[in-house]
Amino acid sequence: MESKKFYVTTPIYYTNASPHLGGAYTTIAADILARWNRLLGKEVFFLTGTDEHGQKIQETAEKAEKTPKEFVDGIAKEFKEAFKLLNVSNDNFIRTTDPYHEKEVKQILQELYDKKYIYKGFYEAYYCIGCEQYKTESDLVDGKCPLHNREPELRKEEAYLFKLSKFQDKLLNLIKKGELNIQPKERRKEIIDFIEGGLKDISVSRLKEKVYWGIELPFDKKHTCFVWVDAFWNYVSGLKTPSNKKKFWPSDVQLMAKDIIRVHATIWPAILLALDYKLPKTMFVHGYFTINGKKMSKSLGNVIDPIYLVKKYGADSVRYYLMRNIVFGNDGDVSESSLIERHNNELANKLGNLVSRVTTLAEKYGIEKTENKLLKKLKRKEIEKHIENYELDKALNEIFAFIDVCNEYAQNKKPWETKDKKILYELIDSIKAIAILLWPFIPETSEEIAKNIGFEIKLDDVEKPLAVKKITKSEILFRKV
Repeated sequence: MESKKFYVTTPIYYTNASPHLGGAYTTIAADILARWNRLLGKEVFFLTGTDEHGQKIQETAEKAEKTPKEFVDGIAKEFKEAFKLLNVSNDNFIRTTDPYHEKEVKQILQELYDKKYIYKGFYEAYYCIGCEQYKTESDLVDGKCPLHNREPELRKEEAYLFKLSKFQDKLLNLIKKGELNIQPKERRKEIIDFIEGGLKDISVSRLKEKVYWGIELPFDKKHTCFVWVDAFWNYVSGLKTPSNKKKFWPSDVQLMAKDIIRVHATIWPAILLALDYKLPKTMFVHGYFTINGKKMSKSLGNVIDPIYLVKKYGADSVRYYLMRNIVFGNDGDVSESSLIERHNNELANKLGNLVSRVTTLAEKYGIEKTENKLLKKLKRKEIEKHIENYELDKALNEIFAFIDVCNEYAQNKKPWETKDKKILYELIDSIKAIAILLWPFIPETSEEIAKNIGFEIKLDDVEKPLAVKKITKSEILFRKV
């Protein structure tokens, strides 16, 4: 039986610096999946938020001459503003400094300790502050972290460790059987190879004298919780109520970039197994953005500000560009010039021009109900299949192929000369179908079209003939840049 619920998560974003386009990309993708599943009539929970503890934040706040809490409050506010501007429809925005989250993290730490999955020992390893991750020698390039181009520290200190090694065989088995479904397949293969290389027990604490900015271990006040256990538990605590946890857990899909898949596919499910929780159904891993061939990252200082782009080009243009320009799951290069090109050629020329031309003629001459033969050329099943398979770029390609069909039909039939009300009805009815299918991607534009033509955004109405009514000419949807 098909599930009537859908739970989607983004990673929680690290509050050491302002939001950048990489986080916006993951969040827009999650929003599209959430909106699509709402169209399917499912009960949806969509979670995003911020990761606010750890050494890097402690150090950054000290440099800024602020307390860590003051510092993360400011950054969390920026993330909320960015997501609001991008028209993101999340159901909760969790912060790991939220008291309800901290309380739950202490409870699970105590439970893991009581079950003997956490023990006291020493941890010696290379540690990259930039990644907040321990590294093996094979992870380093010329002795440096390849992502942050800095030498990691060799650390040995008293710590509490989690028995990750105990879950190696079980995790391997679950991933190979597809019970923990990792997509795309090259990421799945990477994780299988990584686990087969051997999992070591991991540190879950830092000495409080060194890292005071974290959740105190309930069983040892001299230690604070190491960032990953604290951060991962947001996916459960973010559901907030026992009834939500019962209804929505396990998550249907967890989206993330490839730099965090190793910890997500090992530490996170191991914690869940230790606590007798079900595992997420799917982890979908997208690629990096590159700018001049380099990964966009805060540490490298080559980030693009999503708020700047939205204020300049509008949320729908940014949402459309990011999803159409890059194969979802692959790396892709981004630039402002290619955003302008897609905005002008696809959104303004193809979609905007079709809606503007047809609604102007329909307002002038009226429409007359007839069979809409054009709709037979809309590949709805393929579009739905693409979204189901996380092929968001391909879904947009199909919708825009149908926009091309409609523009060609108008060009051939010349309703501005013939004043043919039936041709105008077919085109208006087709625009309705386009707007409904585009709503998860560009919600503001779809809602504007629905208001002018007079229909509800409901998936059942894609093929349901539009009732004849007075059509209002559309304002320009996308002004050319």
